[in-house]
Amino acid sequence: MSIHIEAKKGEISPKILLPGDPLRAQWIAETFLEDAKCYNKVRNMLGFTGYYKGERVSVQGTGMGMPSAGIYIEELIEDYDVNTLIRVGSAGSLQREIGLRDVVIAMSASTNSALNQQRFHAAHFSPTANYELFQKAVDFAKSEKISFHAGNVFSSDIFYADHKDYYNIWSAYNVLCVEMEVAVLYTVAAKHKAKALGILTISDSLVTGELTSAKEREQSFGDMVKIGLETLLD
Repeated sequence: MSIHIEAKKGEISPKILLPGDPLRAQWIAETFLEDAKCYNKVRNMLGFTGYYKGERVSVQGTGMGMPSAGIYIEELIEDYDVNTLIRVGSAGSLQREIGLRDVVIAMSASTNSALNQQRFHAAHFSPTANYELFQKAVDFAKSEKISFHAGNVFSSDIFYADHKDYYNIWSAYNVLCVEMEVAVLYTVAAKHKAKALGILTISDSLVTGELTSAKEREQSFGDMVKIGLETLLD
């Protein structure tokens, strides 16, 4: 067991999906996996292992924000030998042409977090997706005619910005959307030479003000999950 995950060695697959919401982890396990078993209830951060198309995969909630997600990612890699990690999460659109429920595949992640400034002594590391996973996700989405956008995303430590124009500079530089975990995923994966990818579904738009409900965010992002699971397959 690790500090925050009570699974025994071998109960977690080397291949894993990482939603922020533990209830989304449960929904993914119940909807997409066969013979899924819960391996973690510590802090109600649910984790499950089951089978997708005959391959053993896991799904683990990580909570909101990079400090929380970073804990689970480090423990999964260090203590459970996880080597392929795909975040499946929600995001806010920063571009008018990217609408509700659109899928975004993150090539890279800009951030306002101080985590990497501390790691790299004020130098700037560029958190980047694993190319193999990125290409597999793109190829599957195209083969299934799932509409998607690919590019730079913004991993923010701020959910409620004090100024309504806070995100304008990111939008002006063609950053696609804002979320809260991809940058730490790519950074920690790089440190351990693991493979990582972020696949996001737009839950709200910072351009139009549209948004989805909490239940929709928990249970209606099937295209993103399918892309993630198919990308994990050998």
